Amino acid sequence: MPNGPILLSAHEAGHAGLGSRTVSSPVSRLLATFVVLATLLPGLAIAQSAPSSTPQPSEYTEVQRLINARNPAAALPRADAYLQANPRDPQMRLLRAIALSDASRNDEAAEAYTRLIQDSPELPEPYNNLAVLRASQDRLDEALALLQEALRARPGYATALDNLGDVHVRLALRAWQQARQADAAIANRTGAKAARVREALAAGAR
Repeated sequence: MPNGPILLSAHEAGHAGLGSRTVSSPVSRLLATFVVLATLLPGLAIAQSAPSSTPQPSEYTEVQRLINARNPAAALPRADAYLQANPRDPQMRLLRAIALSDASRNDEAAEAYTRLIQDSPELPEPYNNLAVLRASQDRLDEALALLQEALRARPGYATALDNLGDVHVRLALRAWQQARQADAAIANRTGAKAARVREALAAGAR
């Protein structure tokens, strides 16, 4: 996806990383798996803007520049001012949602992406970016469904395909961990699978 991280509050250049939590007990052991995974999996990529066939106003460029500069506090007022005159502009609404996510206003960002999906269901970027937010909250089934919608909107969308691979890996690791907890007899087999996946991811990250 364009400028660096959907899977998670960062951009492809490095903003996004997979979310994780820790505790202790069967549930905490499962969550601990995601902590390890978070250090191995690349961040899901956030789409920075929707493609447009028309020339972009300079305000788009400035809001995008502020987002890339990690300055959502400055990007948001400019996006809001533009949207007062152009409330249905999908490009600026997408940029505003990205800025909200960068400002850790994730509930507002999720609502902004959801409304954009409702108004412009043909755009794949909002599905992708909302999937990144959901994955950061370990809501992997929702993230999977959203990425599938992004690919229905644009088959071959490379960013969504990349993120889809990351989500499938996380789902696989979660399933193996749950299998180990349900049946100790297969613990070695599932543990070996998870270890091989982690080793491959660590090698790919180097």
